[in-house]
Amino acid sequence: MDQAFAGAACHFIFPNGTVRLLDVQQWRGEPDNDDIRLFVDPCRGATLDIGCGPGRLAAALSAKGIPAMGIDMSIEAIRQARNRGAVAIRRDVFSTIPGEGRWDFALLADGNLGIGGDPVRLLRRAADLVRPGGEIIAEVDPEGTGIIREHVRLRVGARVTAPFAWASVGIDGIDAVATAAGLVVVATQSVGQRHTASLRRAIW
Repeated sequence: MDQAFAGAACHFIFPNGTVRLLDVQQWRGEPDNDDIRLFVDPCRGATLDIGCGPGRLAAALSAKGIPAMGIDMSIEAIRQARNRGAVAIRRDVFSTIPGEGRWDFALLADGNLGIGGDPVRLLRRAADLVRPGGEIIAEVDPEGTGIIREHVRLRVGARVTAPFAWASVGIDGIDAVATAAGLVVVATQSVGQRHTASLRRAIW
């Protein structure tokens, strides 16, 4: 992804041959109105942005006076995030994270719920990162997507990666994924063509 964050065109290649452009230029830009309404305005406390990319959300939160930190595996993304004033570190979400268990909010924006191809495992990990009563805000796909687990490839410029596990979860599939992760969906929000679900630990 370093090349993509540096400006190279980037596409997902799905097993059925479908190719989808990733809007890396949007991620490199300033947050748009949808970003603000879906991810910035709802966060009222310390926020961890998982898969922060170039840091547009973490920087916007910091500008509001909200403590925020981004994590990403791309060296170029972390460089750009820091250049725009965000606190960001190169870290795998499944490794040790500063402030673990104390974050008020965790964000999974821009399709990052698909990381690793196992959204249940990822949500369980996100739940470990937030405090008791903390909230996970995850971007989900449109109605009709359900839950898809597959192996995709990434084309960045002329280079194509080996297949790697990825997942897509629709607004119609998030309840089942949340339940399997020991979470409940407490709210959903739609702005334009984008959708999010807010999740917390289930209390039995």
